[in-house]
Amino acid sequence: MTDIILETRGLTKRYGGVHALEDANFILRKGEHVAVVGDNGAGKSTFVRQVTGVEQRTSGQIFFDGQEVSHSGPLEAREAGIETVFQTLALADDLDVPSNLYLGRELFKFRLGPFSWLDRRTMRERTLEALKTTAVKIPNVDNPIRNMSGGQRQCVAIARAAAFASKLIIMDEPTAALGVQETAQVENIIRGLKERGVPMILISHNLRQVFDLVDRIVVFRRGRIVASLNRDETDGNDIVSYITGVKGGEVSYA
Repeated sequence: MTDIILETRGLTKRYGGVHALEDANFILRKGEHVAVVGDNGAGKSTFVRQVTGVEQRTSGQIFFDGQEVSHSGPLEAREAGIETVFQTLALADDLDVPSNLYLGRELFKFRLGPFSWLDRRTMRERTLEALKTTAVKIPNVDNPIRNMSGGQRQCVAIARAAAFASKLIIMDEPTAALGVQETAQVENIIRGLKERGVPMILISHNLRQVFDLVDRIVVFRRGRIVASLNRDETDGNDIVSYITGVKGGEVSYA
C-alpha cells in the first residue's frame, strides 16, 4: 500500500493566455507536513484552488488517497477528507463558535423538513472537545464570531478544519495578520496536527515559521515547481535563491 496521500501530475491552470500553473508534479505523504512557498503570483494559491475544487484545472491529474479525483467544488473535497483554511476564513460573523464549526454539517435531533430540530447541546459539547484537542482557548464559545479578535477568529477556523480533517489539512497563510502571541498559538495547533499524524500543506511567506514547522519545502516560481527540498538539507538563503530564480532545476521525488 502506498504512503502517498496526495499527488498531482502535470497539473496546469490557464486563464486565457496567462499560465498561472504549469505542469505541477507534487507529492505529499501520509503524516508529512510540507510548506509551499514562493513570491506573490508564483502559483501557490492557484495550486491549492485546483486541489480543493475551488477551480477546475485546465489539464493534469490529481490523485487523493490512492484514487484519481476531480472534485466539483470545495464541499466535495471536504467530504473526501480535505479541510482547508483559506485567507478569507469563511466564517459566519453572526453565529457562535459551535454554529461555525458545524456550518454545513449540522447535527439534528430530528429532521422533518421545516420542522427539523438542531442538536445544539451535542454540537456545543463536541466543539469544546475540538477546542481542547487543538489547544484553542476561546473564553466564551457562545459569543458571535464578530465580537472576537482576529487571532480568535483564525483559531476558530483552524480548529474547525483540524476537528474534521480526516485525511489532509491545507492552510493558506494562517498567521499573516496575527500578532506574536496569536501566531504562537496557531503554530502550536500545527504541531499538534503533526503529533496526530494529520498531513498538512502550509502556504506561508514566513521562512522562520516554515523551518520550524514542516518536513519539506516546495518552491513555486512563475507557476512552476522549481524545488522540493528536505528542511534539514537546506536553509533560508537556499530557499530565497529558488524563489528569486538564482537557482532552479528539475524536481524529483525519491
